[in-house]
Amino acid sequence: MTGLTAKRTFVGPMLGLALLLAAHGVQAKGCIKGAAVGAVAGHVAGHHAVLGAAAGCAIGHHVAKKKQEQQQHAAQQPN
Repeated sequence: MTGLTAKRTFVGPMLGLALLLAAHGVQAKGCIKGAAVGAVAGHVAGHHAVLGAAAGCAIGHHVAKKKQEQQQHAAQQPN
């Protein structure tokens, strides 16, 4: 793979991911970290970085939401 082809292969999906994240705004909490981890895992698992990033985003968002709910629940509990 030449340098230009490798750059296009990487930049295209990352640009798409950036646009996706920008569209979700504040609701994307946990998505960026999950997408980064998922993209690397997907790439290593067979050049499926975009699928990995999408799955990682969904999982990261779910985990962040769950953590936030647990923190709110703990704050409501009397000491």
